[in-house]
Amino acid sequence: MTEQQPPEDRRTTEDATGAPVFKGRKNGPYRGVSAELAEWMRTGWADTERRDLEPVEQAPYAAKRRAALSARFPGERLVVPAGDLKVRSNDTEYPFRAASDYVYLTGDRSEGGCLVLEPRADGGHDAAVYLLPRSDRDNGEFWLDGHGELWTGRRHSLAEASTLLGLPARDVRTLAGVLGGAPAKPARIVRGHDAGLEAVLASDRSGEGAEKAAGRDEELAVFLHDLRLVKDEWEVGQLQRAVDSTVRGFEDVVRMLPEAEATSERYVEGAFFLRARVEGNDVGYGTIAASGPNATTLHWVRNDGPVRRGELLLLDAGVETTTLYTADVTRTIPVSGRFTDVQRRVYDLVHAAQEAGIAEVRPGNPFRAYHDTAQRVLAEGLVEWGLLEGPVERVVGLGLQRRYTLHGTGHMLGLDVHDCAVARTGAYVDGLLEPGMVLTVEPGLYFQPDDLTVPEELRGIGVRIEDDILVTPEGNRNLSEGLPRSSADVEAWLADRLPRA
Repeated sequence: MTEQQPPEDRRTTEDATGAPVFKGRKNGPYRGVSAELAEWMRTGWADTERRDLEPVEQAPYAAKRRAALSARFPGERLVVPAGDLKVRSNDTEYPFRAASDYVYLTGDRSEGGCLVLEPRADGGHDAAVYLLPRSDRDNGEFWLDGHGELWTGRRHSLAEASTLLGLPARDVRTLAGVLGGAPAKPARIVRGHDAGLEAVLASDRSGEGAEKAAGRDEELAVFLHDLRLVKDEWEVGQLQRAVDSTVRGFEDVVRMLPEAEATSERYVEGAFFLRARVEGNDVGYGTIAASGPNATTLHWVRNDGPVRRGELLLLDAGVETTTLYTADVTRTIPVSGRFTDVQRRVYDLVHAAQEAGIAEVRPGNPFRAYHDTAQRVLAEGLVEWGLLEGPVERVVGLGLQRRYTLHGTGHMLGLDVHDCAVARTGAYVDGLLEPGMVLTVEPGLYFQPDDLTVPEELRGIGVRIEDDILVTPEGNRNLSEGLPRSSADVEAWLADRLPRA
């Protein structure tokens, strides 16, 4: 990788020849260039402005979401940043992923962007998106700055961005001054993405007190997550795309299992990641590729263990689309292609619990219903096996099954894998399901390798089955039904795809 300018400092000075010199945080000034070279680099470039663009697909949906936000906070200035690059090590950054609320309200995914809703005197808001414009070729920014377009690629011009997003686009480098000099108005910001803008607004809101300002900002975040609970038709389509790509990623993994056996779980992770990058933006979260006893660790993301025949492979993975909606699917498969009797017994109980849970996903049902139902099925099985002392009502009432089930049975899904995380409890976990909600149903059983309360034959077995379920007016639809779930169907699916005689 070529060395480039750190993002924190984009200042310029001039060298003895009058050419611009861009200073870096650690690297010092760039080597000076001659006036002749600087002048030459200003000229001879074609006009590449795009004048034939159409708005992005989500533009009209984003406009409706902004209208709902405007109606909820009349007369208030609302600031929703995208976030910026984060340093991974020294002068390299993590790949950028825009904040979900910003994407939801704009359809834009640019680093450093910000949406501002400015209240109008006659009601409503004027919305504008603030973005980094194209690099300046007159002052040499495009080739001397490590974030210039010759380093990082062409950006949309502000005019192009305005056409694509369907709202005015302005230079984000002016935003701090715009906010600092704007008439005093009640203001809110989505926190955690742009400390600089938070500081600007904190100074402007100093009279209301830090605690009150924080409470107002929290109300903004909660409202946005409440709004995101019910997906519109476009979002459902994006989630189906994510799931369909994820199904193909699981098939890729199965076809490459011999290579994983010869290497490690990293091959499983890599095989799925290839599909995610080819068909989407990235994986929606860190892939869990857990073979054998590693499957009993819920968030096993080291993915460095061996993959062995005779053991199970738990793969929890999801493709994130280019529009940043993610799938979240788990399958537990026998590496050999067939379950052992003990593995099948555990798997079939988890499958029965999932079937019962999915049946509870329908409009008007409490969100918690599918969790409670799935947990009861698991508890009944554990009592029947003699691992827990009944009756079942006692086990469930005391939560004793959780030693082996460990986690909740699902969560909302969307732009985030654990979507709408700060929504009101009454609208989410204590709320009722509505058409358009998308959630996971993912019961599991995990018998730790060192758990002496279970027979030795069960120790080290972990099974989870997870699907992405859309609440429909009639009940539900399994978006990930393209992957088999029953033990018999899983074995038949593997028999058609495993590259073995």
